[in-house]
Amino acid sequence: MSIHKKSNKRSDAIVKGPNRAAARAMLRATGMDDENFDGPIIALFNTWTNMGPCNMDLDKLAVPVRAGIRAAGGTPVDFNSIAVSDGITMGSEGMRASLMSREVIADSIELAVQGHSLDGVIILVACDKTIPAAGMALARMNVPGVVLYGGSIMPGNHTDKNGINKDLSVQDVFEAVGACAAGLIDDDELKAIEKAACPGAGACGGQFTANSMAMAMTFLGLSPMGANDIPAISEDKNTAAFEAGKIVVDCVTHQRRPRDIITKTSLMNAAIALSATAASTNAILHLLAIATEAQIDGFDIDAFDTISRSTPVIGDLKPGGKYMAYDLYAAGGSALIGQRLVADGRIQDGQTVTGRSLFDEISDAKETKGQDVIRNFKSPVKSRGGYGILYGDLAPEGCVVKLAGHGALFFEGTARVFESEEACFEVVQNNGIKKGDVVIIRNEGPCGGPGMREMLGVTAALVGQGLADHVALITDGRFSGASYGFVIGHVAPEAAHGGPIAFIKNGDVITIDVEARTINVTADLKARAKNWTPPKPKYSNGAYAKFAKLVGSASKGAVTSFPFDN
Repeated sequence: MSIHKKSNKRSDAIVKGPNRAAARAMLRATGMDDENFDGPIIALFNTWTNMGPCNMDLDKLAVPVRAGIRAAGGTPVDFNSIAVSDGITMGSEGMRASLMSREVIADSIELAVQGHSLDGVIILVACDKTIPAAGMALARMNVPGVVLYGGSIMPGNHTDKNGINKDLSVQDVFEAVGACAAGLIDDDELKAIEKAACPGAGACGGQFTANSMAMAMTFLGLSPMGANDIPAISEDKNTAAFEAGKIVVDCVTHQRRPRDIITKTSLMNAAIALSATAASTNAILHLLAIATEAQIDGFDIDAFDTISRSTPVIGDLKPGGKYMAYDLYAAGGSALIGQRLVADGRIQDGQTVTGRSLFDEISDAKETKGQDVIRNFKSPVKSRGGYGILYGDLAPEGCVVKLAGHGALFFEGTARVFESEEACFEVVQNNGIKKGDVVIIRNEGPCGGPGMREMLGVTAALVGQGLADHVALITDGRFSGASYGFVIGHVAPEAAHGGPIAFIKNGDVITIDVEARTINVTADLKARAKNWTPPKPKYSNGAYAKFAKLVGSASKGAVTSFPFDN
């Protein structure tokens, strides 16, 4: 075929015409020829790393994806980015890099695809921030693309000294740390749980952030229905990957663009599905970020409160429930959840990357006989969803309460104030938190942290000590999808921006009323704020300093990509 053939491909900017001879010469060195130049060139953007189980098999998953792209007439070109493991960095200084990595990955995808004028992109994702980064990048670029999740880890398994057998996830290890500190288990038991919890490749196994966002990508329409449910080690994953490679070429051929798929309706669908499964509160942050990138009006933080109040929990999934991601897959997967939502009139139809409508995709659901992972709305796990959005003295711009794993909607207690996660964790490990305490961890927000660290180490230790139902924890940082208990995060404005959380003192009485949507304190915080000066940034240069300078409020997704004033 002639290299001068008329077409309207984006990649013509680098391969078409006499002036692009030098570019073609370099591409020929990679194995391309005239036939490749005439067809779509597709970025296979991989977040592979062997730093942890979540992403370590994505290099293998890329093989059938490439084959699918070629089978559909496209040419795959590979790119890679960073990934920061939340579970491995949890409780350390490195956890600050986690949310920052979301922005870097999204930027990397944009620069690779836009820089080379590529026709489409398929993004292989796994650990927590890689998934929303993919959605953000597609929304920002509006270039045809598909998101494919590497899949969940299989459950670990452990029999304790009392002969009780239990499936495990990494959540159980964090909780065992607290149980060991409280003397409920010994060091040998902790070691045995540590060794058994993570049996191989795949992202953390509950309805934690990775699986929550993988489900969100499905209900947004950016991932093929069912593909993300398949566990990482299943042979069926390769078949799904091959099909996903074909789908991205079809998206280019028919010009199915992300902003035709990411709409207010699809964002609401995703939020409803997540609320119905008591998913990670991080999903709120990430869906807001995707909405910001897609420039969608009318989808804001308050939508999650409205949805949660009207959407019972039908997924009995960890961290608050009994089952893990593998069990959901075996029961019928995301399509089964969708089937329940459609039957009850809770979601609306929309476009997907496959070219079929969301409802058509859902109609293929096959429920496993006798499963009890997914209930129906007549007999839900809980009568209301897993989120609440509160406002008040403590959070004028809002905050997020996680309701998974407990039924309490009201808490009143006295403040125990800590200036960092480490300071709090030390006290927790020494059994210094008591019933009735409202633990405040501040200066961990998007800017002040910087990086909005997750507090799983603290929350899991409190669970392990039997305090989950007896204390509240409030932070301008975040909580892991594996956290549960009476926990409130994303407090805005954050302490570093002079938010009221900066002026709480030990002994202040704090009242949390989820039904009234309030979080108030019996103190004159405005008086305490007089003559306040912003704290000195913790970092003066590098990526951390750059993020702290650019990041916006958690109430709007904590993004660094937004319209700048000229």
